[in-house]
Amino acid sequence: MSSPYDETSENENRQPRALEEKEVEVLGLWEAHAEGQPENSPVGDVMLMLRDGHGRRLPVHIGPFESMAIQNALQKTAPERPLTHDLLRNLLDKLGASLERVVLDDLWQGTFYAKLHLTREKAPALEIDCRPSDAIALALRVRAPIFVAERVLLEAAQQD
Repeated sequence: MSSPYDETSENENRQPRALEEKEVEVLGLWEAHAEGQPENSPVGDVMLMLRDGHGRRLPVHIGPFESMAIQNALQKTAPERPLTHDLLRNLLDKLGASLERVVLDDLWQGTFYAKLHLTREKAPALEIDCRPSDAIALALRVRAPIFVAERVLLEAAQQD
């Protein structure tokens, strides 16, 4: 029986590709209202906007909880108790691992994919699949650079 957390379930259809990575910056977060949705309706999706050095903007829809985690990191505010991304930062620190960079490396069927690139002393580097919003929330906390594959930018970016 296959688990929804089985790594081969969805990833087996995605083919590895050579990446030309471009560093991006987080411009900010905006509420994303669906067409016809009243402006005063409860917040649904949030738009995370990234921009590369060529002025291309990459909008990524994320949920309200992920946006809160990213907003806390952008404003450098810490909750009274660690949230999930704070826990991950603390865990990496205690295990002697460093987040070298995050990469939004694929866009498949309208969904962005990302990887954490971790290093540890005297151990092979690791790549871990994760959601882009989680990767960015963690990268902002540890001041790791954020990259996007050129192919993803070509497919989904908007020009300034």
